[in-house]
Amino acid sequence: MKQRKWIAMLMLLACWFPGLASNAQAQDFNALERMQIHANRATSSLLLYRGEGFQKAHLQRLESDIQALDTALRSFPSANAELLAQHAELTAKLREGAAFGYQEDDMPWGWPLQMSKALRDFLTAVRSQQGADMKAELPAKVEYLAVQYLSRAYVGSFETAREQPETYLGQDERSLVPSIDEQLSQLDSAANPAVAQLKTRWEFLKVALEDMNSGNNSFNTASGRPFAPITVDRHARSLSNQWMALSPP
Repeated sequence: MKQRKWIAMLMLLACWFPGLASNAQAQDFNALERMQIHANRATSSLLLYRGEGFQKAHLQRLESDIQALDTALRSFPSANAELLAQHAELTAKLREGAAFGYQEDDMPWGWPLQMSKALRDFLTAVRSQQGADMKAELPAKVEYLAVQYLSRAYVGSFETAREQPETYLGQDERSLVPSIDEQLSQLDSAANPAVAQLKTRWEFLKVALEDMNSGNNSFNTASGRPFAPITVDRHARSLSNQWMALSPP
């Protein structure tokens, strides 16, 4: 009888521990996904703050994004020393950018490159702990493109990770838009109406992103229309919110 009870207990534990492992993996995945999203969002908020006349609402949003990033990091218990260090560097760089004076000359000319490097280094550190699962990168790609768009609209440039052409960190709209199209095409709109809404928003947003004209150093859009950074920022954030609200596909 005792032997049967022991066997039953072992079977129960065998069923229980895989469930715990699966839940822990899902939590880690969500934290990694959110770290990438919130790091890009915080950078976009800083660009809006400086580019739209230092409005208090944009500064408050920047701080909210930094706090969301911090929360996502703290929910990831496996964070290594590199990730923690890059998080501290990115946070410091964003707050430094918000503290510069209002005049164009108040910001050192090389600072936008330092900002883009801090973002890329942090995202690289996140990806190093992500493993082979790249699903987390769909909303991150959208937010990363929004950072590039706002950078071209407000400060003139954003330097991608040229040493990583195989990752989204080294890519602009010419690679990322088709990549996002491909990922979204794999989601079933018929089974989930929220997916249809997601795709509709993307179709609107990608028109502006494709117009970014990253291959041209003139900093004009390909169509000649003015940049629309506030609109792009709003739709990029709404799209990633819709993605995070989806049940796992």
